[in-house]
Formats: sequence, C-alpha cells, structure tokens
Amino acid sequence: MSNRNATGRTKPESGRGTRATAGAAALVLGLAAVLAAPAQAAPASAQAGPAAAWGSLQEPPHAHLAHGEDSVRYVSIKGCRKKDDVPRPCGGWRVVMHSGARGTLPDAQTTARDAKGKPVEGVAAPVAVSGDGRRIAYFTKSGRLAVRTLGGGVRLPAENALPKAGPAETALQLSDDGSRLAVSFTTEKPRDTLIFDTETGDRIGTIPAAYELKGFSADGGEVLAGTEDDEGTQVLVAYSDAGQELARVTPPQLVASNGPQALSGDGRTVAAVVRGSKQQLALYDMVNDQVTARLKVKLPAGDAEMVDWTGPSQVTVHLMRYHDTKPTSVTIAQIDSGTGKVTIRDTYTLLKDTFVFAACGG
Repeated sequence: MSNRNATGRTKPESGRGTRATAGAAALVLGLAAVLAAPAQAAPASAQAGPAAAWGSLQEPPHAHLAHGEDSVRYVSIKGCRKKDDVPRPCGGWRVVMHSGARGTLPDAQTTARDAKGKPVEGVAAPVAVSGDGRRIAYFTKSGRLAVRTLGGGVRLPAENALPKAGPAETALQLSDDGSRLAVSFTTEKPRDTLIFDTETGDRIGTIPAAYELKGFSADGGEVLAGTEDDEGTQVLVAYSDAGQELARVTPPQLVASNGPQALSGDGRTVAAVVRGSKQQLALYDMVNDQVTARLKVKLPAGDAEMVDWTGPSQVTVHLMRYHDTKPTSVTIAQIDSGTGKVTIRDTYTLLKDTFVFAACGG
C-alpha cells in the first residue's frame, strides 16, 4: 500500500534523538520557515510543483535515495508526565527529515479535541505523512483539516467537508504520492471513510462504513479495505479511489492471518509478510482468488507495522523494535517481489521523548 502511516505510541522512555548531520545543518532554518507558514488555501503560485518550493532550503534537496530528494522521515510529538506519571502529548509536532534536518508544525493541533472542541486527555491529534514524505495531513488548532506540501503551501478542504466528529474520533491516511487523503472515523455511529483529492481539496469518493480502511494501492488509484463476516472470517475488498468496488474476496488463511496487507498498483495483487521461523512474502491475486507466490525472505528483527507496495515489483516493510530502556528503533526493508531479495533502505531511532509518531511509507 502506498502509505499506511506507521502511527503508534512508543513505550514511555523509548526513542533516541536523531541528530542533524553537518551537511543538513544549513537546511534547518529554511525548513523551519517552510513548515511554519500559516495554514491557508495554497496560492496558485504554490501549485507549480515542489522543485521551486525547495529553493528556500539553499541547496539541492537530497537524502532519500528512493525519491532523490529530501523528505519527511517521520513526525513525532513529545510525551510529558504529570503527578500521576502517565505520559500525555505535549508541545508541538516535530518534523524529522531524512537529511537529519528538523522543523515543526506550529499550526497543528496536538492534544486531540472532541466534536465539541474540548481536549481529550491523553490523546494526540491525528497526523499522517505521505509515502514519499512530501505531504503531511493534520488538523489545525482551529480544528480545520489541512494538507501541507513541503514548500508548497497548505490546502484546506471546505469547512463542511467532514461530518460532525472531532479529531479524537478521526484517522488520516495519505497515498504514497500524497495526491489522495483518506479520512476514517471511530465515532459510535459508523461513518463512511472519505477520500479527498489533496490538490483541489474536493471529496472524490467514499468507502462504506462497514469496512476498515487498510490503505492505498501503490499508485493511489485504489484502496484496500476489510471486515469480518458473521462467522469471524476476514473479507477483503478493493475499491477505486472514487469508491467503486473492484474485487471482493475471502482470502486464504495465509493472507488473512498475516497483516498488515498491502495492495499493488494493479488494484488486485495483495502482499502479506509471513513472520516466524519460515519468513515469506506471500502474493495473492484478488480477482482470481489465488496465491501466486510464496517467496522466502530474510527480514531483520522487529514487528512489521507497515507493509507497502512502493513499485511494480517492490514491497517495503517498516519494522519496529520497542525497548524498555532504549529508544524505539525502525528498520525499513525493501523486498523484490520477483526474487525475494531484501535490501535495507533505512534505519533510525525515534526521538527519546516520543509519545506517538507517524512515519512516511515508501
């Protein structure tokens, strides 16, 4: 899937700071200015594309070899403790780039609010990063949904774009290229998942409330969703980004029991990583209802928190290792879906005071 953001709470004392490299130090001031711009509808000049927008960073963007440009590695919010010693989100969202540069999202909501605008104690507001690390979706302090493009301004969908629900009852997911945003809800009354075009801010499709969104396909043109039938059996459904059902299956146990699953850009091939003593990458064709490959793979240690198709023959896996006395560490492995060859793309540790975080996908 193009980007199912690895958004998760770390253990109370986990995460070690990622220090900016000497080469990235010159980027910090420019990056801060880029991220600190107030949230408003992006002006026409900001739609020209990301290349010109990065000019304020004073040197050619780089550092993420998969994309050839610097981009967001992850965003993190600090956890603070009160007298009861229970960590809570505090401060602002920190943006950590692949180059090591850092910035902030000063207009982003931190503690999530309910539908009446009241803070929900101990809950961080939702944030999502696109798979390519070029866009960030979040709620502003005034409660507006926003999508920020690095150096390209902020797009605010219409104020009535979402039903009456607070950020505390909302989850965000961006496609790999950031062109699509999915907004799903955890309200007591089930609500459809909404799909937006991030360039225009327009809603383009809906996914029925009965299905949990699993993520976008590699090219963002489709989404994968799932549910359980009356007998507790998993059902997977592929939809177009406009909400048209493309395929519906009851996958074999090999796929059903090894989530998270990811949908290829062809809109039909699902990848699942089988962990344990016999690690495998399983490929499943939803249209033909057939397992088409079971490739032996050798992955590093860690929990597979994200599985994404990041190319026609590439599956990217985010592996998280949670420690009691050390920071949470992240390893990003790329699997060749033709041969099973594994390449390590990136490794890093989270800021040590991280309460929750959201990582890029590809």
